[in-house]
Amino acid sequence: MFDTMTMTKVLGAVCGTFLVFLLGGWAAELIYVGTESHDEEHAQGYVIDVPESGGGEPAEAEPEVTFEEAFEVADATAGEGVFRNCRSCHALEDGSNGVGPHLFGVVGRDVDAVADYAYSGALEEAADVWTEENLYAFLQDPQGYAPGTKMSFAGLRDPADRANLIAYLATNPGS
Repeated sequence: MFDTMTMTKVLGAVCGTFLVFLLGGWAAELIYVGTESHDEEHAQGYVIDVPESGGGEPAEAEPEVTFEEAFEVADATAGEGVFRNCRSCHALEDGSNGVGPHLFGVVGRDVDAVADYAYSGALEEAADVWTEENLYAFLQDPQGYAPGTKMSFAGLRDPADRANLIAYLATNPGS
């Protein structure tokens, strides 16, 4: 059964398989790695130019938009689109609380005015009334404005989004 010819065929098959793997590895290296030439004309990847900073000085930060500047051009219609971020936890209908309290008439309302909602207590320490300015600061960084608040939302970084959302909430009946 295992004569010399069978052993030769098995050894030939093993060597042939090994040769196929070697040739495949060589071809893949040519395709993905390229040649040993590292000149700029044949360099792999992209070069990203990074401007040199002047002696380790920090880069000039964008000027902070004030509440007044953002609120002058606030658009309630655009704020309705921003409210989509809030819908998962808040409702606009009076008395229908979700994970968070309802936002019916929130602008100008006392901070802990929703009777059937259990507030964390952190908001009462931060403000008394939800004025536009208080909402603007709170929506930027809820945890920074009222440490310990139940609201786990990271905040709205764009000042225009915050102002638009407040303008939309102010048009809500009851505001």
